[in-house]
Amino acid sequence: MKLKEITDCLEAFTPLAYQESYDNAGLICGNHNMDIKGALICLDSTEAIIDEAIANGCNLVIAHHPIIFSGLKKITGKNYVERVIIKAIQNNIAIYAAHTNLDNVHCGVNAQIAKKLGLINCKILAPSSNAGLKKLITFCPEANAEAIRTALFVAGAGHIANYDQCSFNTPGTGTFRAGEGTTPFVGKQGQQHRENELRIETIYPQHIESALIKALLKAHPYEEVAYDLVSLTNTNNRIGAGLIGELTSETDEMLFLKQLKTLMNTDSIRYTALRDKKIKKIAVCGGSGSFLLGDAIKNGAELFITSDFKYHQFFDAENHIVIADIGHYETEQFTMELFYDILKEKFSTFALLITKINTNPIKYL
Repeated sequence: MKLKEITDCLEAFTPLAYQESYDNAGLICGNHNMDIKGALICLDSTEAIIDEAIANGCNLVIAHHPIIFSGLKKITGKNYVERVIIKAIQNNIAIYAAHTNLDNVHCGVNAQIAKKLGLINCKILAPSSNAGLKKLITFCPEANAEAIRTALFVAGAGHIANYDQCSFNTPGTGTFRAGEGTTPFVGKQGQQHRENELRIETIYPQHIESALIKALLKAHPYEEVAYDLVSLTNTNNRIGAGLIGELTSETDEMLFLKQLKTLMNTDSIRYTALRDKKIKKIAVCGGSGSFLLGDAIKNGAELFITSDFKYHQFFDAENHIVIADIGHYETEQFTMELFYDILKEKFSTFALLITKINTNPIKYL
């Protein structure tokens, strides 16, 4: 199997366009034409992970965290990042990462946490206001409208929250005159033609624009296709940071924290003062989520599960919410299962392994 088939599958689920500006998700090492024999899934591409991949005959490592965040000016092996890259290249092993793009999709990292906790009615905690939404408007003969809509929907247009195949269609009259060298679908050269047409409007994420236009041009009967591309400032409720949902029933704060410790397989929870209230509405954010505390409070969450809170940031709870810091690795550990499920659904016979190595650099006493 070619590496590109695997990366295309992952990026259809979690497009690279959804990563944060500081991130470096995507193919880190290797090339898309490589033949892949097997893949090892992990959170961190450490030297031990590369050794494990070699031992298991895997020439692809799929990680959550990119091994390279900033440019490397020299690769001499002076630190673990450089040593990992050297060993991967020497052994013809590709490294791929899906990081904040996987954090930011509705069914990504945070959905895995919600699933483990049994949360229902989940939605993005802080929807993106810069998600690159656009609108395509085109015009076609009424008889061809269904085929064109279908082509646009298959290409990925028409998604609004939990609805798909969304479009708006307005009848009207189009006019044109075909010039020399043309082969008009309707009408004749040199004569103005009037045609009953439909104006089709549909929404799409900007990163699929090239494929969408290609699908439009292929499905449209006209020799010259008229279409408009309009940038939108709509908030995308399917893309953004964190997730908020509900427990199936109210529960005691301490009882939930004890359950959380078990369900998330963590050795330690740092938490703020309990409020002696029943809780039901829970906010979650895999990785470092302190920046979402205000959003969690604003959305009425009674407890916020994330990691990497600094000492003084705990004061910001101000008895509005209970903060439960369960550890960075612990919030993201089930991301490996997500990678596995995405790829197994598409490539049922492909050799996929989840690492047996715990790459958490933090130990507890």
